[in-house]
Amino acid sequence: MTINEQQDEIIEEFEIFSDWMDKYENIIDMGKELPLIDAQYKIPENLIKGCQSSVWLHPEYKEGRIWFTADSDAIITKGLISMMVRVLSGHTPQEIIEADLYFINTIGLQSHLSPNRSNGLLAMLKQMKMYAMAFKSQG
Repeated sequence: MTINEQQDEIIEEFEIFSDWMDKYENIIDMGKELPLIDAQYKIPENLIKGCQSSVWLHPEYKEGRIWFTADSDAIITKGLISMMVRVLSGHTPQEIIEADLYFINTIGLQSHLSPNRSNGLLAMLKQMKMYAMAFKSQG
């Protein structure tokens, strides 16, 4: 699936909910489905700076694509990083760098997150794109 196809799938999943409490439940459920990050990667170097809760993100570069694993100690934040991993994992560095993550605004996340969570979401995206730039420069 392309990045946009992944985003469209998430948008579709959120369209069935009209109430934000149900949407938050969905975000929490997505976090529960996040494949667990290997304990060896839950290290300070993999913590995302700018997140109020602890969020670990580990990239693996295989066959020209980046695969992310992640975890968080907060349930909503874990759901947020799970959506980011779902959309960006398995793509080339260039695709990740150029990605316009429109699903965030389309499902209303930006306007329903606290300022701290919103900043954390931006920090997650920034870190994922920085990893993509680093892997791209390695060729």
